[in-house]
Amino acid sequence: MKRLLALAALAPLAACGSHDPDPSQQVGPAPILPAPHEGILPEISVPKVVGWKAGEAPIVPAGFRIQALATGLANPRTVYPLPNGDILVVETQITRTEPVDRPKVPVRGFIMRLAHGGGLVAKSGPPPPQRITLLRDADGDGRPEVRTILVDHLNSPFGVAYLNGYLYVANTGSLVRFPFTPGQTRITAPPEKVIDLPGGLIDHHWTKSLTVSPDGSKLYVGVGSNSNVRERGPEAEIDRAAIWEVDPASGAHRIFASGTRNPTALSFYPGSNILWATVQERDELGPNLVPDYLTSVRPGAFYGWPYSYYGQHVDPRVRPQRPDLVARAIPPDYALGPHVSALGLAFYTGATFPATFRGGAFVGEHGSWNRAELNGYRVVYIPFSGGRPAGKPIDFVTGFIDSNGQARGRPVGVALDRTGALLVADDVGKTVWRVSYAGR
Repeated sequence: MKRLLALAALAPLAACGSHDPDPSQQVGPAPILPAPHEGILPEISVPKVVGWKAGEAPIVPAGFRIQALATGLANPRTVYPLPNGDILVVETQITRTEPVDRPKVPVRGFIMRLAHGGGLVAKSGPPPPQRITLLRDADGDGRPEVRTILVDHLNSPFGVAYLNGYLYVANTGSLVRFPFTPGQTRITAPPEKVIDLPGGLIDHHWTKSLTVSPDGSKLYVGVGSNSNVRERGPEAEIDRAAIWEVDPASGAHRIFASGTRNPTALSFYPGSNILWATVQERDELGPNLVPDYLTSVRPGAFYGWPYSYYGQHVDPRVRPQRPDLVARAIPPDYALGPHVSALGLAFYTGATFPATFRGGAFVGEHGSWNRAELNGYRVVYIPFSGGRPAGKPIDFVTGFIDSNGQARGRPVGVALDRTGALLVADDVGKTVWRVSYAGR
């Protein structure tokens, strides 16, 4: 293991070159994609997690104010507003390690533990929390009067949604629901399983995103792949790297779209029936491949994984090749940049932000590990026009990396509260941040 880590430390130096594209050319609808490069070990760089000191906070544009809505949380990943204004915070971790089935797995596992402040898997002591915390800020001042555990002892939950008297929770291996009325501060009823989701001992992408169709008739679940590029074989990828459509009443489900390596956030564009997703793309093809992306999701569409990326760019590592599927692969709508790890998505529908930040999408970028120069570690705003992305990303919440290159926090899920303020889950910072507009 020590030899592998020593080699990994040298990988960034070996991979750097003078022909890297300008980062501004790797975002938007037509990103520049360099030639793929696969090294013996992946290029890696993960900042040490130091957390937020007293008085520190992320940086927001002039006229905005950022404050901690809640601190001392346990790996908060998802924020979800209820119809009555209460905010749910999903505190979650994976509680097992990946089986070692290729030399790169121990290195990647070590990196992921560093990226989450010392470990995704508890080494000793009690198991990490698997729960949903409720925050109630009745007067909208950003200081909750109530903070309580709504439901506990879940199984690595991530997605959550309220629909027709039930709170739906996407655990890593199942979609469950609880009878629930907004205003409750505690759920005591046992969960009712709606459907099983791909999980098991090998559960490479364990987070399952969740959203509801505008008419409330369907749920949509994002299910990530079980590998980087199908190195574990086709059996491990059954019904994975896909977005599922689920009938909540009957549990009937189908694959709505496929070839999406890890669809980490789902949301319908306001006033439409068009589903949008952020997707984490594959690693280990070099520091500038492959861009994570934001895309509208067409029913029945195939987005390339694992055979191709960003449309019909063939991944040479995959065996056997499938030119028939590559020919079907459609490019996504908008590149977010390579390895930014886009985990959160919220369209701005409020009325309190200035016009520059209305009508588009906020995206939480958890941050890179598979490149020497860090990428992501911020919340960006993507302008929209006519229901489509229309411009370069605008930095909105930054400062997660300090002047010494250390991580004070890492943004994950984003959402809007009832006042139109933006909420940001910061997992390693153990905080939910609230961004409101205070200036002209």
